[in-house]
Amino acid sequence: MKNISTNINGPIAPLYAPLDENAVRRIADAAFEVLAKSGMAVYSKTAFEALRAAGAEVDGETRIVRMPKALVEDAVASNPSSITLCSRDGKNDVVLESSRVHYSTGGTAIYVLDPDTGDRRPSTVEDVALNARIVQVLDNIHAFTINVFPNEIEDKNHIDANRFFHAFDNTTKHVMGGIYSLDGCKDVLRMARMIAGGEKQLRERPFVSFITLIISPFKIDKAYGEMACCLAREGLPVVVPTEPICGTTSPITLAGNVLTHIAETLGGIAMVQCVNRGAPGICGGVGSITNLNTMDHLGGPIERAMINAAVAQMAQHFQIPLYSTGGTTDAKEMNVQAAFESAMSSLLVAMSGANYIHDIAGLMESDLTVSYEKLVVDNEILGMCQRVLRGIEVNDDTLAANLMIEKGPGADFMVEDHTLRHMRREFFVPELANRDKRETWSPNDDALARAKTIVSEIRSAPPESTLPDELRGQLLEMFPEIRTIDLCCV
Repeated sequence: MKNISTNINGPIAPLYAPLDENAVRRIADAAFEVLAKSGMAVYSKTAFEALRAAGAEVDGETRIVRMPKALVEDAVASNPSSITLCSRDGKNDVVLESSRVHYSTGGTAIYVLDPDTGDRRPSTVEDVALNARIVQVLDNIHAFTINVFPNEIEDKNHIDANRFFHAFDNTTKHVMGGIYSLDGCKDVLRMARMIAGGEKQLRERPFVSFITLIISPFKIDKAYGEMACCLAREGLPVVVPTEPICGTTSPITLAGNVLTHIAETLGGIAMVQCVNRGAPGICGGVGSITNLNTMDHLGGPIERAMINAAVAQMAQHFQIPLYSTGGTTDAKEMNVQAAFESAMSSLLVAMSGANYIHDIAGLMESDLTVSYEKLVVDNEILGMCQRVLRGIEVNDDTLAANLMIEKGPGADFMVEDHTLRHMRREFFVPELANRDKRETWSPNDDALARAKTIVSEIRSAPPESTLPDELRGQLLEMFPEIRTIDLCCV
């Protein structure tokens, strides 16, 4: 697809700020207080001992770890304020810092809408590969967060190798993914070192990063804690996100949810820094609100975007790179609801300056399902978001006052050099939206139909691995648990 006004360096764009300065300070102070007085339950032995050694107050029986303010402040100070998530081709590096904004997929959905039938079905390894292939050619999606689960892989220890291999095989963009076992995590590390050419090379240009999890409310469990500590020791980017839900795993108020987010993810950053000072920890926000009729988690409410925008403000306050959430919907198919929920959420979170907004393309049905057509539609929405973040450039040339004076009243500007110089860069030009007049418009040529065509073209194009043939063969030989697929059939 053609480049449509994207900026891989990430425009700096804190344009929407739901918290005033006093609110930011109050939430920061309250987060320190909660961690010091209530603390977190830490079931990972490595994390527990690292926090104890750093001066936390620990209870070996209850596993409660209370973190003094000084400990948390020191962790924040030692965590890098800028982290680069590298691409393998060097063309799509993503710099997480300040309020620079980038977009990625995500969600680890367990279903996809089948591109042939339109029916929902369980996702497979083939879907991991196809999602990566599509992301590879979408200009406004800057990285690939592995967004579907391979339901046919039954052995928990084989899930990670399959997900990450097929991601590496089909995109050169940065790959981020959740991990399902410590053994699987170590397999992916071995795989990544082979691709990078060595441990040192991988650490210098990390083209892969990992998502662990803080379990709301305020728990670091054994499995995720040990994986986070393992990655911290390796010095590779690790996200320590939290997913508090208003009214169930956090207080029901938005302010209470934001506080839960910040306190929990600061606890995760403290864990990472206590294991390896200076390791690249990324705080994360994935929370939402509940459906008050059922108390189920929701993906598309506007309050979710507001929460994540507030979390972005807090991350900027602490100068910690942020993994955020946006663009999600509760719609079950590509319809009006999917469009307005995704667009509103994407724009608000982007305007907050969140660094790495995952889930923002393709995800629907309260984060359960990926739609390939929505992946393409969201790419266009994100192009519009990027144009908003770029703002209006004001200088002598763009104001064109001298040109107005020269032309005088009643003249047009259609054939001016100034028009030719600026017209392509000044406007976002959509690929999907139909701007034809009614006289030339066809009801069968709408945005969704065009998205379907793009998906079909990508699927029918001759597939090519992004890995060198010899290296690909070595990886498949070393990891026989990887399920091979015929890319021609995806």
